[in-house]
Amino acid sequence: MKHNQKVINRIKRSEGQMRGVLKMMEEGQECKDIVTQLSAIRTSIDRAMGIIVAENLVECVSDSMNEGISREESIQEAIDLLVKSR
Repeated sequence: MKHNQKVINRIKRSEGQMRGVLKMMEEGQECKDIVTQLSAIRTSIDRAMGIIVAENLVECVSDSMNEGISREESIQEAIDLLVKSR
């Protein structure tokens, strides 16, 4: 499975944001500001997951079909991954 550089950069940016949130917490910053940052991180991760599933859907379905799993089951599995995370 391949991952494009934009997704990798998005994950790295989220990692940096998480470190920033930890620092905010250690410094005793306002709860509202921390939750705002966590919400932004969640949105970024959700988008990265969507991109990964979308870009690799054809490959994943092909691989699953080779393993004897129907196309419909493979697509449903991808949908379940996206929906479960929200």
